[in-house]
Amino acid sequence: MTDIKQNLGIYFGSQTGNAEMLALDVSALAPTYGFKPSVAGLDEISLEDFTENKFIIICCSTWGDGEQPDNAQEMFDLVNEVDESTLQDVQFAVLGLGDTAFDLFCESAKEWDVLLEEKGGTRNNARIECDVDYEDEAEDWIVSTLESMKEVL
Repeated sequence: MTDIKQNLGIYFGSQTGNAEMLALDVSALAPTYGFKPSVAGLDEISLEDFTENKFIIICCSTWGDGEQPDNAQEMFDLVNEVDESTLQDVQFAVLGLGDTAFDLFCESAKEWDVLLEEKGGTRNNARIECDVDYEDEAEDWIVSTLESMKEVL
């Protein structure tokens, strides 16, 4: 049986599918680092599912005028309402996708990063903000994040 401390929730907020594809990339690599990954859209899980992980990676795009993607807004609001210590045992990292042509570049990822820390989570790796050509930069961040999280397993 897998110890709960190995649970890695990989959640995505996406309008076009790019954040989902990155979440699947994280999931494919995670077992190599000793994790039991679960991947889901932020609209496909409950608040309990979200908070039961020792490790969380959020892959989130920004939509419209700096808004959460449609499938992320409800979970963002739910997490915003929990107690400040709810995520005190959680290690997290946030990967943002955006387009620097817009004023509120990666705003959704910035909001998740702040929110998870406000609710007691510990940032395990610095937030990355990826522009439209993100593949190599995102891949390097995924590896460094999994390596960093493995150190506290």
